[in-house]
Amino acid sequence: MILANEKKKIMVLGGDGFCGWPTSLHLSNLGHDVFIVDNLSRRNIDNELEAESLTPIQPMGTRLQAWKEVSGKDIRFYNFNVARDYDHLLKVIVEEQPDTIVHFAEQRSAPYSMKSPNHKRYTVDNNLNATHNVLAAIVQSGLDIHLVHLGTMGVYGYGTAGMSIPEGYLQIEVPTDTGERISKKILYPADPGSVYHMTKTQDQLFFLFYNKNDAVRITDLHQGIVWGTNTKETMADERLINRFDYDGDYGTVLNRFLMQAAVHYPLTVHGTGGQTRAFIHIQDTVRCLQLAIENPPEAGDKVQIFNQMTETHRVRDLAKLVSDMTGAEVAYLPNPRKEADENELHVKNDLFLSKGLKPTYLSEGLLMEVTQIAERYANRADLSKIPATSNWRSKPEA
Repeated sequence: MILANEKKKIMVLGGDGFCGWPTSLHLSNLGHDVFIVDNLSRRNIDNELEAESLTPIQPMGTRLQAWKEVSGKDIRFYNFNVARDYDHLLKVIVEEQPDTIVHFAEQRSAPYSMKSPNHKRYTVDNNLNATHNVLAAIVQSGLDIHLVHLGTMGVYGYGTAGMSIPEGYLQIEVPTDTGERISKKILYPADPGSVYHMTKTQDQLFFLFYNKNDAVRITDLHQGIVWGTNTKETMADERLINRFDYDGDYGTVLNRFLMQAAVHYPLTVHGTGGQTRAFIHIQDTVRCLQLAIENPPEAGDKVQIFNQMTETHRVRDLAKLVSDMTGAEVAYLPNPRKEADENELHVKNDLFLSKGLKPTYLSEGLLMEVTQIAERYANRADLSKIPATSNWRSKPEA
């Protein structure tokens, strides 16, 4: 059993991104030896979409130097494509011999994955090859590495039929031909709502296979929608500031509302706003990653799955919360997604709470996000990038 306070060497794939960057700093601040692998693809997507983060993101070299100045700690950086450069990935793993690999190296936006056939193909190619390359390289290296993967609550879909979604596995009974009833535990049935979510459901099967066939130790984190911008570490210096995406492709719903309120743009609610989603603050995200690393599965254990979320809300209720706080108007627009107008969502998150997570709730942090981030950088906003233009339907509804 690895002790929680033991220093580890941690390889963070996708460590330049919205979740990867603050996680890398958090783990480094705890005293772990952290190094990042990233091909800076998210920055290239900014160029493609002509939509920058609301917050100013510094070059990677500037970020790492600022962290060295602030903390006295070094984070090393490798620039290559995990989905393409398998030999390079294997070489780094063998040379560095990490105890833990944290895997964020996937295209993370559902709307972006649905923009066009090319975006769908890119998401599948990048995400599935990245995950499979990591698993194959761990096995080929011969090292006992704990893989921690950031997945999504979206693998479950959003219809729960009144039951609470369990943490990864569903207990079922199977009737045999002789009338016996055999108890069995299976992965909760997947119901992806986009090509992005579909890649995350395939990740689950990769993990199931490599855990069963090669005894790879794996923790899969099914995360809700992340809101907020900064963590304790990213607030230490403006050069360390985290991303704040607000555009129609990468902006998560609550951050989009906060930015829209700051620039006096009507809050864009799609459809009835009756979609219920799971949420988690970025500070809780990095804390959950820490807890997952400190509590790895034992050798021979099945894939460990945590529901990484702290609360659920309907979209229209979020809009009202932000509207009441800021005076912003609410605009109801057609929903570009192919989904039910209304849904219930009940989720169990007992595992992280049992490990010591103390959640940050919306009621505690929203006003700070509006005043300290959205309003401060409102002059950087490009209002033309706010509308959601990716359409899930191949043909518009009549």
